[in-house]
Amino acid sequence: MLLLVGLGNPGEKYRKHRHNVGFMAVDAIADAHNFSAPRAKFQGEIREGEFGGEKAIALKPGTFMNESGIAVGAAMRFFKLSLNDVIVFHDELDLAAGKVKVKSGGGNAGHNGLRSIDEHIGNEFRRVRIGIGHPGDKQRVTGYVLGDFARADYDWLDPLLGAMTKSAEYLVKGDARFATALAHELAPARPVREKREPKPETQAAQTRAPAPDTQAAPPANAMTKTLQKLFGKKDGKR
Repeated sequence: MLLLVGLGNPGEKYRKHRHNVGFMAVDAIADAHNFSAPRAKFQGEIREGEFGGEKAIALKPGTFMNESGIAVGAAMRFFKLSLNDVIVFHDELDLAAGKVKVKSGGGNAGHNGLRSIDEHIGNEFRRVRIGIGHPGDKQRVTGYVLGDFARADYDWLDPLLGAMTKSAEYLVKGDARFATALAHELAPARPVREKREPKPETQAAQTRAPAPDTQAAPPANAMTKTLQKLFGKKDGKR
């Protein structure tokens, strides 16, 4: 069994925040794979389903971000899961918008949700890091993360969420397989090359007329004199 954890803050107010992209990813996967309707459990919301021949639980903690570990720890203990069964989807400031990296373990890079999970279950769980980009100034980070995605962001966000739904089953087979499948889904389509028609002959074959005689015809008066000599005539007399 896999435990798919989306990180975010609960409530309509936060639904479109960049910090909630983990919620968005888990919702998209659960919807696409026909998971059950949401129900309250583990101080959060869970949906049950299956993909890739494996049962899966989608979990969205109902606590705020900095207490996400409470729900994750409770679900992990209830289902008797190992750390490798836990996959956390979260926003990543240090990745360009739309980029995704998958890894196991590592630090939390100041992410409050990851820090809370570390405290409750350890840090060797699997992570799907979803790049949201950086505002370029540390002073703007909080407002940027806790702000809605811009309208232009949906040009990459919607295709990314769609690609995740198609690639999710590869999480059963390992992180590398998932990353490869995701990259394949996001790769731009290559233009189909048109078959080249054979080049027409630059000049159609034509039957050439015989070359004209280059020797000019003799003048009329010269022809007359010649005939006169042949027939013994001269100036019309015998």
